[in-house]
Amino acid sequence: MSKHGKVLVAMSGGIDSTVTAMMMHEEGYEVVGITMKTWDYANSGGSRKETGCCSLDSINDARQVAVTMGFHHFIVDIREEFGDYVIDNFVDEYLAGRTPNPCVLCNTHIKWSALLKRADALDCQFIATGHYAIIKEHEGRKFISKAVDDNKDQSYVLWGLSQECLQRSQFPLGGFTKPQVRQMAADMGFLELSKKAESYEICFVPDNDYRSFLKRKVEGLEERVAGGHFVNTEGKILGVHEGYPFYTIGQRKGLGMAFGEPMFVTEIRPETNTVVLGRLEELIRNGMTVGQVNPMKYAQIPEGIEAVTRIRYKDRGTLSRLSNIGDDKVFVDFFANVSGVAPGQSAVFYEGDDVIGGGVIYGNGK
Repeated sequence: MSKHGKVLVAMSGGIDSTVTAMMMHEEGYEVVGITMKTWDYANSGGSRKETGCCSLDSINDARQVAVTMGFHHFIVDIREEFGDYVIDNFVDEYLAGRTPNPCVLCNTHIKWSALLKRADALDCQFIATGHYAIIKEHEGRKFISKAVDDNKDQSYVLWGLSQECLQRSQFPLGGFTKPQVRQMAADMGFLELSKKAESYEICFVPDNDYRSFLKRKVEGLEERVAGGHFVNTEGKILGVHEGYPFYTIGQRKGLGMAFGEPMFVTEIRPETNTVVLGRLEELIRNGMTVGQVNPMKYAQIPEGIEAVTRIRYKDRGTLSRLSNIGDDKVFVDFFANVSGVAPGQSAVFYEGDDVIGGGVIYGNGK
């Protein structure tokens, strides 16, 4: 009989999930490992060797770790539900002129759903993952807070987790730095694993070339969108581009043309296949609307609260004021100018280290 009950550990085959499983075991939990197959790499069409948390090599690594540690391990095939939701959304967002965040969608709508379903089937009371974040509690609500290691903190990608998910989740690595985790892996006898490199690519785009992925997924896309115009903010035609889905807000390199000065993508207009270019100062915004908001620390976003808002994973954040403008919409007034607000990306609101909530960037106006 385990000391603390059963825990289902999401195992990617990497160092973080392996150390997570070991920590839970040492704390007295009965560990059950699970690895989710999300993508068929044989059909990915990438030019490089598959990498990432969901690759076939990583799945085999996870199974070997479970065998070595002596606990049960299951592989769950969720390719159909992953593809229907995450990949279809990824394609649809680019075709709508937005910049998607597939890892957030996968975490909040696919992986945790699959984990909860399998945890119930296996009588596991808890779920544990190798994310670098801390779970805290405020007035009966669970919420995410930043990890100790600021370089590895993953609170930004977890803003969409529901209370049901948070009540049963554990993140043992949140209080440790990455070097400490590597040392723990080595101390546990996983010396080679402790040296394993990390991948930051999207799992279903193993060559990190989203343009080629879109071309493979959408038949005839190149022909449909070729020949659109680059224009400046006054509407003057500057040249011809390859197609609006192949550009993102803030992009400077890879435009295929020289303009005599640095030019950035400031707007994408899919209805006319137009990409607007401007100088760096024309990327500046002082407000934005965020939808699909998931309140976390509080039952709802407190009206007028001041928070640090991050608009990208590595963004340091900008002090802002949040105003509710609908059931799940918030307007963000930045206290300083912000560059590169990209519709489709996630916005996450922080009170100190605590995540108040987050949502999807809709646009620059109310």
